[in-house]
Amino acid sequence: MSAAEPLSVVVERELGHPPEKIWRALTQPHLIEVWLMKSDFAPVLGRDFSLHAAWGDIACRVLELEPGRSLAYSWAAKGLDSVVTWTLTPTDRGTRLRMEQVGFQPDQPMAYRGATAGWPRFFDALEQVLARAD
Repeated sequence: MSAAEPLSVVVERELGHPPEKIWRALTQPHLIEVWLMKSDFAPVLGRDFSLHAAWGDIACRVLELEPGRSLAYSWAAKGLDSVVTWTLTPTDRGTRLRMEQVGFQPDQPMAYRGATAGWPRFFDALEQVLARAD
C-alpha cells in the first residue's frame, strides 16, 4: 500500500493590476501585515522569517525568488510543513495571480480545511490593499 499524496490548496485570480504592484504587496512587510499577517519578511533567497497570527507563529524560509514573477517559501506551524508558491503571470487585463500551498498530509484535515477557507479571504484582503495602494 502506498502512502497517500499530500494535498494542496490552490487559489487563482485575475487582478486588474500590473505584476510590479502585486509583487510589492507580496513582499513589503507593511503591506503583508494588512492582507496576511504581521511579518519580518524580506525578499532575500534563503532568508528565514516569521508570520505572526493570533493563534501562533509560522516559521518560514524564502525558497524561490524571481522578482515580479514567482515567490516560494516554506510554511511551518503546528505540525504542518508546507510550501507556499506565488506565481504572477501578466495578462491583457493585469495579472493572473496563483497561490499554491502544498504539503497537507491526510491526517491534517483541520489545517487543510483552515487553508481552504483562509486563502480566499487573504486574497480578498490583498485585493483591497491593491485597490488602495499606489
